[in-house]
Amino acid sequence: MKKLEGKIAVVTGGGSGIGFATARRFIEDGATVYLFGRRQDVLDTAVRELGPQAHAVAGDVTHPEDLDRLYDAIAKAHGQVDIVFANAGLGDLAPLGDITPEQFDRTFGVNVKGTLFTVQKALPLLKPGSSIILTGSTTGVQGTPAFSVYSASKAAVRNFARSWAQDLRGTGIRINVLVPGGTETETVMRDIGSDVMTQIGASSPLERLGQPDETAAVAAFLASADSSYMTGSEVFVDGGLAQV
Repeated sequence: MKKLEGKIAVVTGGGSGIGFATARRFIEDGATVYLFGRRQDVLDTAVRELGPQAHAVAGDVTHPEDLDRLYDAIAKAHGQVDIVFANAGLGDLAPLGDITPEQFDRTFGVNVKGTLFTVQKALPLLKPGSSIILTGSTTGVQGTPAFSVYSASKAAVRNFARSWAQDLRGTGIRINVLVPGGTETETVMRDIGSDVMTQIGASSPLERLGQPDETAAVAAFLASADSSYMTGSEVFVDGGLAQV
């Protein structure tokens, strides 16, 4: 029996990058996966590639009514959610002095507000043994030039897991943070730049960027009963970048 056999999973930001790779890994391990993202065309392409265990609901994590549609669809089809991977996130470079209110609102809207309501709205469908996974960042524990807004948003996500692990006492629901380092995805190579990302990869002890499948493998561990005695934890998949 596969370790996620019969499980129902939600992956936000699931149309590409780490989200897509994790959805694929969850399906390989037996789960039925609901992808959630803003672009219907990207979701449709992902579902075609992933096959019949993949489903898609288009929406924006900053719009609570869109999340309601997602969870209503799952409730009608399955009556429960076993895995929530709150992965949707964004960030761009701006040094102190150039930060705008619009950039701040956009980054905190997706990374903080979006994570909060992705998890909170799933609670009625979660049961003992369910796993919540939040996507953090090495920047949440490091000082990073021109990246303070994104970094602060990911530090907030880290504290969400610490605080929510306390709120979830007695429920049997676990919550952990998955922390990728520099990872070669289309989005970050475009938004941060391939030169900057290559330098980040070279600065890690493994001297390279990570691949989405490598992060997905750890997400599958956190989703499964293999991590049944873990909650409130932060697991780094960063090539040692934030460790040494």
